[in-house]
Amino acid sequence: MLRRLFALIAVALAASAAAWWWVTHWPLPLPQEPYALTVRSGASLRAVARELTAAGVLPADWTLVALGRLERVDRMIKAGNYEVPGGTTLGGLLAKLTQGDVTQTSITIVEGWTVRDLKQALRADGDVAKAAVDLADAELMRAIGASGQQPEGWFFPDTYFFASGATDLSILTRAYRTMQQRLDVAWVGRAPRLPFDAPYQALILASIVEKETSRVADRLLIASVLVNRLQQGMRLQADPTVIYGIGERFDGNLTKRDLDADSAYNTYTRDGLPPTPIALPSQASLDAVLHPPATPYLYFVSRGDGSSEFSANLADHNRAVAKYQKNGR
Repeated sequence: MLRRLFALIAVALAASAAAWWWVTHWPLPLPQEPYALTVRSGASLRAVARELTAAGVLPADWTLVALGRLERVDRMIKAGNYEVPGGTTLGGLLAKLTQGDVTQTSITIVEGWTVRDLKQALRADGDVAKAAVDLADAELMRAIGASGQQPEGWFFPDTYFFASGATDLSILTRAYRTMQQRLDVAWVGRAPRLPFDAPYQALILASIVEKETSRVADRLLIASVLVNRLQQGMRLQADPTVIYGIGERFDGNLTKRDLDADSAYNTYTRDGLPPTPIALPSQASLDAVLHPPATPYLYFVSRGDGSSEFSANLADHNRAVAKYQKNGR
């Protein structure tokens, strides 16, 4: 009887040793190398194991589940995109899933986008979990810790890397904090005697510069025109602010009637800055409005090729308008 017990113990030990060797040394039969695996947010280890079994990676789903329970990590898997290289063992796969060893994807917030554009991009991105794009503005800003602020202008244009399954809220929070930091640094180092009482005013003007031109050579000069006009108490008369006020009704043709129609964003009819930014400004636009060159310019008009003609007085400006916009409004 004792001999039989020892034999059973020996068999059990041998089986355990064989199982441990398989877990730690036997490479999984991957359909291709590396094997791409996506774990969706909220997926259980068993659901992942079933998917892997159906793909022929595991001999049975219970193998991964049993190992997860044995190591007490069965509820610790992390969502994301994974690349499983050749030679990966069952133990290596479990470690990858529980440590969040994910591949990253990215989204680019484009300079000059509006918040509406940003929300559309997040909504269309299949790697982003949706938690905030359909929130009202006040709810969205409260969720990212910016209660009482309007969202326009506050998300820094850049490329943000994230694991698949990350929420839109986490991306927006990072972009908001980045803009806060960039604006704070730029504000501290600003040039003297600018017509701004607070950083938010600089953010507003930077957004206007962003929409006025994408041409690097013109950006600083346009900033100088707008700063000069504010300093002299002149209206900004910036077309992009009017277009922003029109919103989705804008058909691409800005008319004299549009310029005459008063609204909070019509800088032809209202003094000073509009109430909020009109787009997401770049670092270059922030720098331009906080370090504008000293120029005599008060006017500019598009030449039609992406560049602008700058003038110091109305007579020269009118001649430039006649030259470059003969069929103007």
